[in-house]
Amino acid sequence: MNELGFSKLVVASHNEGKIKEIGDLILPFGLDVVAAPDLGLIEPAETEKTFVGNAILKARAAVEISGLPAISDDSGLEVSSLEGKPGIFSARWAGPKKDFYMAMKKINNKLKAADRRAKRKVSRSARFVCALAVVWPSGRTESFEGTVDGDLCWPPRGERGFGYDPIFLPKTGTQTFGEIEPELKHAMSHRAEAFQKLTNSLFR
Repeated sequence: MNELGFSKLVVASHNEGKIKEIGDLILPFGLDVVAAPDLGLIEPAETEKTFVGNAILKARAAVEISGLPAISDDSGLEVSSLEGKPGIFSARWAGPKKDFYMAMKKINNKLKAADRRAKRKVSRSARFVCALAVVWPSGRTESFEGTVDGDLCWPPRGERGFGYDPIFLPKTGTQTFGEIEPELKHAMSHRAEAFQKLTNSLFR
């Protein structure tokens, strides 16, 4: 049962990788999915201090313009030895050109600097965090969070995935998110966990 009350849902993202992943997750529920860029929607500035806050902000902006319910994702990488950074600033570390190789290299350089300060190799443990928000034209808002734990490797490995995937080794495997098949990532990722919570609530 679809509790959205609509047959069409806006994916309020301009990230092609996220649009595809969310679209693939929604596909089995028979919804007509439209991406924000296809509607000419402008991505709002992420001014909130949490993943959930930014996800709600983006979904609400899409609803106000489209008149349709919208789903938005805000996600990022938290590195334990960097005090949880880059966190909500994960995309910004890639710069205006979304150069995630540069962002991954920045993380690696910061970890090496931490090694030098500690005079030992510090932990490479990290986690991906995902917040999904669904907002309706009525103002109703639901949010769901998921995480996946892992370790960081260097150099990056794999051409699949997007963002920081090529340096993220999930605890349960030996391949990075950039190496594994998309179907396997969908089954175990932070986004998959958040989406499972969403479907349990909205698609019963």
